[in-house]
Amino acid sequence: MSELPPALVELANRYGVATHFDDWVGRRCVVRQSTLVAVLGALGVSAADEDECTASLAAHDRAHWLRCVAPTIVTRSDRTSSFWVHVDHGAAVGVWIRLEDGSVRTGLRQLVNDTPPYDLDGRAIGEATFELPADLPLGYHRLHVRAGDREEAATLVVTPSTVRMPPRLGAGRAWGLATQLYSVRSERSWGIGDLTDLTDLATWSAGVHGAGFVLVNPLHAAAPTAPMEPSPYLPTSRRFVNPIYLRVEAIPEYAYARNRGKFQKSRMATQARAAARDLIDRDTTWKSKRRALANVHRVPRSAGRELAFAAYRDRAGSSLADFATWCALAERHGNDWHRWPEALRHPSNPAVADFAAAHADVVDFHCWLQWQLDDQLTAAQATALQAGMALGVMHDLAVGVDPNGADAWALQDVLALGVAAGAPPDEYNQLGQDWSQPPWRPDRLVETSYEPFRAVVGAVLRHAGGVRIDHVIGLFRLWWIPRGVPPTEGTYVRYDHEAMIGIVALEAHRAGAVVVGEDLGTVEPWVRDYLRERGLLGTSILWFEEDGDGSPLPADRWREYCLSSVTTHDLPPTAGYLAGEHVRIRRELGLLTRPAEEELADDRVEQAAWLAELRRTGLLDASEAPSVDDVVRALYAYLGRTPSRLLALALPDAVGDVRAQNQPGTVDEYPNWRVPLAGPDGRAMLLEDLFADARAAVLAHVMHDQVTAAGE
Repeated sequence: MSELPPALVELANRYGVATHFDDWVGRRCVVRQSTLVAVLGALGVSAADEDECTASLAAHDRAHWLRCVAPTIVTRSDRTSSFWVHVDHGAAVGVWIRLEDGSVRTGLRQLVNDTPPYDLDGRAIGEATFELPADLPLGYHRLHVRAGDREEAATLVVTPSTVRMPPRLGAGRAWGLATQLYSVRSERSWGIGDLTDLTDLATWSAGVHGAGFVLVNPLHAAAPTAPMEPSPYLPTSRRFVNPIYLRVEAIPEYAYARNRGKFQKSRMATQARAAARDLIDRDTTWKSKRRALANVHRVPRSAGRELAFAAYRDRAGSSLADFATWCALAERHGNDWHRWPEALRHPSNPAVADFAAAHADVVDFHCWLQWQLDDQLTAAQATALQAGMALGVMHDLAVGVDPNGADAWALQDVLALGVAAGAPPDEYNQLGQDWSQPPWRPDRLVETSYEPFRAVVGAVLRHAGGVRIDHVIGLFRLWWIPRGVPPTEGTYVRYDHEAMIGIVALEAHRAGAVVVGEDLGTVEPWVRDYLRERGLLGTSILWFEEDGDGSPLPADRWREYCLSSVTTHDLPPTAGYLAGEHVRIRRELGLLTRPAEEELADDRVEQAAWLAELRRTGLLDASEAPSVDDVVRALYAYLGRTPSRLLALALPDAVGDVRAQNQPGTVDEYPNWRVPLAGPDGRAMLLEDLFADARAAVLAHVMHDQVTAAGE
């Protein structure tokens, strides 16, 4: 490949766009020039030729020196840092900080700065540097700068040095269930697991088996139209929740609704249809549940409840109004806002406000749904803690959103258009991955004081004792793929990880929550060190924990600050994995890159190595051929030999399920995210069955023993 033009390389470097990278086998790759031009274009930067690159570099310099102060400044509470100020050369400068509590901090020390003045249209612009002290309180403050008759302000974010373990957990360990909530149905749910089921699952696992948390799939909102997107990792919004998870009967106004008998019959009919089908049917459930919810929405509320609804709407603000308006628009025009009438394609357009006013009742309904979700999520977390959990509910934060959905519409000014986030080729996906999701624009995040990102993090932590951040490496860099090219022709774009991780740490500190970063796959070594320094736990999956020679990593060498489990939702449950389901599925779908016999042979070698490790540690009898249940129990007991602070038992493993929830690299070729919880015989299992299941009780006892033995 020909050498890249120097001006293009310089321009890419300024905007954090990688011009080269090391691939999964360590080979240095140079990014295509066309990729760099397209990615810079998505950042609003012209770079088609040498002249455009030169002009864009000059514009970048000019924009920098025109700013009196950066729009967002991020620092840590345990160290001094500094910030620059641009003023007319030689002019006096005054700086002060208005803290969140309204008090004012002055007396910031000026540091030496020998940067030469910049000629801005004949004006000499100087740069001064000031020190931020190490004793500033945590929070989002305003930093003010005055020079002559000019005054500007910036957001100052003071983040904690590290996220400390919640006091309820202390120095101990905890175990919890990891579950896909939609799959966990009960006798009273409407064909899909709901928030009351989550509450009951937490109560059972904590009260009977001493669990410290329950980790659920992302509960982010899906479009309220059919067909409803099954993937919890491709939501229409990460700021709001899918109302399909509501328990209708748990809404206070349900007691006063007319035709309750009619809706109970609807629920039972929906349950019967669900029981007769092999897969989760979100569309049927939502159709029935929406009718019932609309009926309850019409019930007059008490004065107190009306005040509570008004308070919720005030707190949620314009974000809720935008989301509810999008839902109403989607029900009228379809869930792809790019296909709407031109006047409706941006939330600030007058036609959107006119539509919201003309359909106020529908908009109010979608606001009301989110209020009910807020209530039921609050109850789930409170009940989990009351049952004895150290953490309670641990929510999952997806990487991004549907490009045609509510957040992409409402936040389009801070998202990069014309590109999609994804992943470069690796050992498991040698063609790379295109997730179709629009990534944040790093520059727009800075300009908006990270408020859109803060809203996403705050929303997922509002009812949580913990959060798992999917693909946490995306807070450092993301693989951007220009529209119309394969994932192999993308490149990395860097984010200010100090700001992104710092905001996560601040929001977690305020919520009293633990943060788990999903850091599997190809990760730069320093990134894991940085996450540990900031108090974010990593993720360990037993099948991926290998020593340098490919053998199982001994338990005592696993990471301490980690959430460890045997499997993950992207693999079959352990019983299925031991039977080679992960190879069988990929063979049938044509996803293997080499003969199935070779895959199976390698799989047998890997499993034999783990069986040998289990025998070496005394967790399996060396003289007997173990059953599948024996191996599963031993694998989870092995987690207890590690120093990991959090241990997760996958709910499908607890009941002996064999079918995978998701097959990466597929959409409809496999029934991703539609598989109900089932026993080893493939028959669907309800929540009530789980509570009486001997296999689940044994594995829960194994997990409880691991965390209690470590504390003795």
